[in-house]
Parts: sequence; C-alpha cells; structure tokens
Amino acid sequence: MEPLYIQPLLEIREYLRLAFEPSADQQAVEERLDRYITEVIEGLYGAPRVTTDTALERLSLLRQEAAVPGSAVHPEAYMSRLVNEVVPHSINTSSPNFIGHMTSALPMFFRPLSRLLTALNQNVVKVETSKSFTALERQTLAFMHHQVYGCAESFYAEHGQNPESTLGMMTSGGTVSNLTALWIARNAALLSPDDDVKRDGYALALHKNGYRRGVIIGSSLMHYSIDKAADILGLGSDGVIRIGCDSRGRIDLSKLAKEMAACRERGDRILAIVGIAGTTESGAIDPLQKLAEMARAERIHFHVDAAWGGPLLLSDVHAHKLRGIEWADTVTIDGHKQMYLPMGTGLLLLKDPLAAALIEKKAQYIIRGGSSDLGRRSLEGSRPAMSVFLHAGLHLLGREGYGYLLDEGIRKTRWLAGLLADHHAFELIGEPEINILTYRYIPAPLREAVRTGTLTPEEHNRINRFNERLQELQGRQGESFVSRTTLSGIEGLPESIVVLRVILANPLTTEEHIKNILDLQQTIAEELELSFG
Repeated sequence: MEPLYIQPLLEIREYLRLAFEPSADQQAVEERLDRYITEVIEGLYGAPRVTTDTALERLSLLRQEAAVPGSAVHPEAYMSRLVNEVVPHSINTSSPNFIGHMTSALPMFFRPLSRLLTALNQNVVKVETSKSFTALERQTLAFMHHQVYGCAESFYAEHGQNPESTLGMMTSGGTVSNLTALWIARNAALLSPDDDVKRDGYALALHKNGYRRGVIIGSSLMHYSIDKAADILGLGSDGVIRIGCDSRGRIDLSKLAKEMAACRERGDRILAIVGIAGTTESGAIDPLQKLAEMARAERIHFHVDAAWGGPLLLSDVHAHKLRGIEWADTVTIDGHKQMYLPMGTGLLLLKDPLAAALIEKKAQYIIRGGSSDLGRRSLEGSRPAMSVFLHAGLHLLGREGYGYLLDEGIRKTRWLAGLLADHHAFELIGEPEINILTYRYIPAPLREAVRTGTLTPEEHNRINRFNERLQELQGRQGESFVSRTTLSGIEGLPESIVVLRVILANPLTTEEHIKNILDLQQTIAEELELSFG
C-alpha cells in the first residue's frame, strides 16, 4: 500500500502529550490510522493468497540492527513500515485456501470490540482494575458451564457471582487450561487430613501418601501440552502414560483398564485420566462416557481436553458426540478455535465450584483472601478481559449461528472425504468424525502395492518422505496451505505414517476452493514424482 502522509515529529514532550492526552490532534491521527488499517484489512480479508513466496530467512526483519531505537518515530511512519514490510509476509488466516490449521476468519464485529478492549485496558486479576468486567467474566463462565454441565438455575444463582465459587477460568489457551486442570487434579489426589501438597511439595506428599509416583493417563493422541504440564508439576515424562488407539483414533478402553491395574500393582497414583474431544491430529473423540465411568469407579480426576471439539455442544446435530463430557471434573475449551474468537481466548470449566480452592494463592497488596479477585485462583495473574470476546460471540452469533458454522464445517469435511475416497492418487486415512481430515498422496509406482497391502517398509518410508516434501512445496508457493502430521499408535495403521491434514472451519472456504487445492497438490506431486528418489 501507499505510505501514509507522514507528519513531522514533534519535540518529545509535545509528542508524548499527543500520545497520551485527548486532543483534536490526537483524534485526527487516530482517525487517519483507523482509515488506513481498514483499507489494509479489506485488502486481506477473504483474499485467496495465503502468504508471499518469500522464505522466512529472506525477510529484511532478520537483517536489522539489534539496538533499541533511540528516537521516537511518528505513529503513521511506524504503521506504514509495518504494513509494507511485515503484513504482506504474514499468514492470511482468513484466506479460504488456508485450511491446515485451527485458525481462520473472524466475524467483523471483533475488530471494533478489540479497539474498545484495548482502550479500556482492563486487568481482571483484581476487581480494583476491572470491576464490572469481573462480573461479566463470571457471567460468561456461567453461560459456558451451563452449556457443558447443565446445572439448575438455582445452582448458577448461588455460584455465578459468589466470590467463594469458581465455575471456570479464562486463560490464554488450551495449554494453560490443561495445566491448571492437572494442577487441581494433582493437589486433590495428594490431599489428606494430615498432609497438604501445597505445603509439603509434590515429592514429600507422594511419600507421605505411600505412592511410588503420580501419573496422568490418556491416549497416544493427547496434546503435547499434557507433557508440558507433567514437566511443570514435577511428574516428568515417565509420568505421562499414553494408551494406543483404535482404528478411529479413540483411546483403547481395554488397554486403559490393563494399565490402570498395572498402576495399582506398581504403587502409582493415577492423578488424572484425560479424555479428548477432538484430537489435534484427526478430530477423533474419545468415548467420554466410558472414561467417566472408569474414573469415577476409582475416584480419579477426569479431565476432558475439548479445546477443539467442545463447541460441538452448540450444535443440535452433533452435540451427542460429546455425551459424557458432563461428568468431567474439568473441561478445556478454546474460544479462539471453533468459537471464532481472537487469539488468546481459552477457558477451563470446573464441575465443582469449590475445586479451585486447591490452588488458591493470596497476597496482601492484591488478591486478598475473601475478595472477588479472579487472580486468586488462576495460574495467570495480570491478563486482559478476553471474556468480552466470548460474551460477545455468544450473543452476536448465538447457538443458532454457532450451530450452523459447525454443521457446515462437518458437512464440507464429509464431502471432501468422499472426493478423496474415489480419487486415484490420494488415500483417505480414516473416516473423519468432525471437521479434521487426514490423507496422503501415493506416487503412481506404489499405488498397486498400497491397494494390495504389500508395501515394504522402505516403500512406506518413501511415501512418508514424498508427502513431507509435497506439503513443504505447497506451503512455499503461498497460494494455499494444508498442514501435515505423523500418526502413530493407531490400530490398523503403520507405526509412523505421514499424512496431510485439512481443517474445514473457515466459513469462507467453499467446495470449489477445496477442489482447487487438491488439484494444485496433484499438479505439484506429479512434477515432484519426476525427480523424487
């Protein structure tokens, strides 16, 4: 874009007055910037190209000096530079051809809402820095708690705005939500009348309770944030036990039962069983009701990572797929995924409104005991009022709007699955349960071996390398994007299989876009076959 008209920079004192004090000059600059940004957004939103074909290592940003700039530049000069040097090489996540990750187009009303939220600069760690936004966050969490757990209205009347109750927590995303859930689970498992893990620490609490170690159990497709949580909570990598999956990518219940029995024999304390509602790799949903029954039978914390699939509860057509989630002790949902909210909008829901007391912290200058401060029971301290975006989404889209978006994404995914099943060059890997789909390209000389199941290990590895290269070449062109992953631990599949991964959540993506992306992949693959060893 053409650069903005650059005003001469004022003397620093006058410049800072312009920056902070409301005035006609400040308003004029802000209005020019708003118009400029609007033009930029309009040029990007829904545009087909995903990014430029400039490699990351060739960007001029990597060649700039490291010293902090000494003198201030005018906001219009900075914005012009950002728009012309950085924005063109960013990822256009609203592109209908960007179908490989869990980030897509946002509804337009979040743009002005983001401006309001930035200007207000609320900090919901404490009532003294947020006040009414604390109440709004509690109300928003009550909406979502009711959607998951469906408690009576009297329950929410008692706990919704009660400072001693915690129905949930807003977080920056699924990683912090999962960590917080397992933090609560660990403390609950090692709490006894005479022992307090918060005081003694994890190692001593284990010893006092007579356990060899604590473990978290879930499927082989658990999100890697579970490993992060185990590391932070002191469990170590051996404290995460991953169970193989059935042919649909769901945890194998018989293997889980055997592992639970083995844990008892070894003297291991199962701190939590993790069920997944929408695996990152393929969108599979674990049998949540059966997992809940197994956890309750042994009084084990049951956590559901529904970062991706949780919003299915808003679909009248597909909500039944999450049956059993209402028995979870804790549930993770990411608003910035299938609820179409800006990045950084995650949440954790707690079935027991008093469970968060297990991780409560206080300070004399802030978050004092008995206060309404939300920071008492959250891992993050200072944080923005991101609940506003969720509150807005629930009102501006409603169940009807969310239901339509979710249903359409799944419909298009099933359509693509049918297209791939009949395609001579691509192999569909498993039937999609929701709106994540995996497949791979099979080079022509190996198609008969794939069809007859006679691939050698060397040929299988060649197909893996081929699909890795195919995905890299497509992404480098910048016209479209699908991701890739490596599946393992799934019944009926090779131990390690590289697949292309499509996520159909963007409402701007049509069947025509999808077909064009497949055609482009086939063209790239046929050219690659000529030189691939």
